[in-house]
Amino acid sequence: MTPLEHNKYVGLAHLAYAVIHVLLTGASTLLVFAILGSMRFPDLPQRQFPPRFMLAIMVFALIFNVVLSVPSFVASYAFLKRKSWARIMGIIAAAIAAMHFPFGTATCAYTFWFLFSEPGKTLYGKPSHTLPPLPPSDWASVEQGTQRYVPPASPPDWRS
Repeated sequence: MTPLEHNKYVGLAHLAYAVIHVLLTGASTLLVFAILGSMRFPDLPQRQFPPRFMLAIMVFALIFNVVLSVPSFVASYAFLKRKSWARIMGIIAAAIAAMHFPFGTATCAYTFWFLFSEPGKTLYGKPSHTLPPLPPSDWASVEQGTQRYVPPASPPDWRS
């Protein structure tokens, strides 16, 4: 595959991971809310878990997990639009996604493989800085002033 195809697939992997993470977070929040709402607690005065406290915990968990998926959405955008900062955002998003087994870990592995391999380096690698040219081999004559400047030939007159 070409580097552009890998770039596209890494962007799509981050998008799929982020969507799956948000959907599973929402579903698990609803499931926990339903389970705790149906349970009876004999030690509590109302014999059920306090709904406001339960709602606050679930909202916090939902917001926290959605915030964890935002870097993957941003990295997906950067990869798919070939932004110059996609490499850095991809590394950040992959490191965060690595915590969420199995989809996040797979996304992280593919992202790191792509960004640190030759296809990623050719696409997002910075140009290597080259050294200036070596001095002429007859450097002694240049210092003594024995060489003279010869201007380049004039271009032909295009008006005639």
